[in-house]
Amino acid sequence: MSGEEQDWIYMLLAAGPTGAALFYWYMYRFYRNTDKSHGFERETAIDAEEVECTDYKIGENNRTRQRSIRGENSKSFRDRVQRY
Repeated sequence: MSGEEQDWIYMLLAAGPTGAALFYWYMYRFYRNTDKSHGFERETAIDAEEVECTDYKIGENNRTRQRSIRGENSKSFRDRVQRY
C-alpha cells in the first residue's frame, strides 16, 4: 500500500472515536442544557414559615396479619391532601 492509502485508513479509524466523542458531547449539551438551566438556589426566593401541625398517636399495629392499615386512604385521592 502506498502512503496515501495508509493515511486514508488512519483518518477513517480516527473518525470513529472522534465522532463518538462529538456525539456524546452533543447529546450531553442537548439533554442537560447546563447553560440554559434555572439556578434554583440563586433565582428562587423561599419564605420559611413556622410548622403548625401536630401528630396524634391513634394506636399500634404490631404483629398483625392484616394486609392493610385500618383507616387507610390510599384510594381516596381527594381526601389525602388537605388544603387550608
